[in-house]
Amino acid sequence: MELNEKQLQILEVAEKLFAENSFDGTSVRQIAKEADVNVAMISYYFGSKEKLLETLLNYRNGDFRLEIIAIIENDSLSALEKLDEIVAYVIRRIHKNRRTHKIVNIEYSNGCRNLNFKSHIEQKRISYKVIEDFIKEGQDNGVFAKNIQIPLITTTIMGTYFHFYYNKKFFQLLHDVPLDNYATLDDFVHTKLTQHIQQTIKALLTNEN
Repeated sequence: MELNEKQLQILEVAEKLFAENSFDGTSVRQIAKEADVNVAMISYYFGSKEKLLETLLNYRNGDFRLEIIAIIENDSLSALEKLDEIVAYVIRRIHKNRRTHKIVNIEYSNGCRNLNFKSHIEQKRISYKVIEDFIKEGQDNGVFAKNIQIPLITTTIMGTYFHFYYNKKFFQLLHDVPLDNYATLDDFVHTKLTQHIQQTIKALLTNEN
């Protein structure tokens, strides 16, 4: 998706405000003010607040599938090394785009909402089919166990990440882990948490029960 600098600026601001104040709690006028553009420009680029959110979701999905395919097609890596790389990449993406995930979780669970998530869901379905095919190939080659609930693999990755992220203050107190500043949090997510999730997913995929 090709977007110009001004469109990207608007999307960044909209993402921040939607995550902080909810979709309903954010007006186009607020977005325009914080992005330092006029309301007409937002209307010109996106048409409506609903279309702005749809564009944001499509943009954030972006090159996810292509990056996963690049990992899978790297012949210098074994299947287990590819799995580690996929897990690390998924975590980097959800950590970077956690605001977008928060917006989707809130808005999609709203039964009264009339937002169109079809494009977002279809993009995710296509992307995760790539991961599913990779696991199935590993099963056929005897690398991964057969009795795996494949759709729950990404759920396990994302669920572990979000449980940690939304309970990080409690985690810090419980385990005396210094997560007070943002740099430390990033470092922890991309090292300790990622390593733990990699170990968990490998155990799930290589142990027959």
